Amino acid sequence: MNPCPCGWRGDPGGRCRCTPEVAARYLRKLSGPLLDRIDIQLEIPALTAAELATRAAASGEASAAIAHRVSTARERQVARQGKTNRELDGREVDEVCRPDTAGEALLREAGERFGWSARAYYRVLKVARTVADLAGAAMPNAAQIAEAIQYRRAFGSL
Repeated sequence: MNPCPCGWRGDPGGRCRCTPEVAARYLRKLSGPLLDRIDIQLEIPALTAAELATRAAASGEASAAIAHRVSTARERQVARQGKTNRELDGREVDEVCRPDTAGEALLREAGERFGWSARAYYRVLKVARTVADLAGAAMPNAAQIAEAIQYRRAFGSL
């Protein structure tokens, strides 16, 4: 979605003329129940032409390596529970996605601080379980819970 009605908020060239109030009102049009159903919410800032050219020349992880890691994580999920993490129901999430002690404390604190619904809480757990699977971890730890929380908090107070 666009960050504001004109779509240019955060543009390095300063093309956005929306006031902070207009942008906030625009973002509030998304209802809480709708946002609860979106597992990962990332804000992707606009890049200048120079940044795009630099990124094109920069080396990064090859797509084939990423695809292999994703395939391995998916295989791990199916072997563990017979389906992907996305398909888990509430009881299965409690069994399969339980984080370590530090991760559980962080998750509980974030849920209370941000006023998450049960749906949001369980979606963060499933994302954290997936992050752990990508890392080859037996259970989500505090760092993986923190990463999943960051994916959930991209739109600030929404």
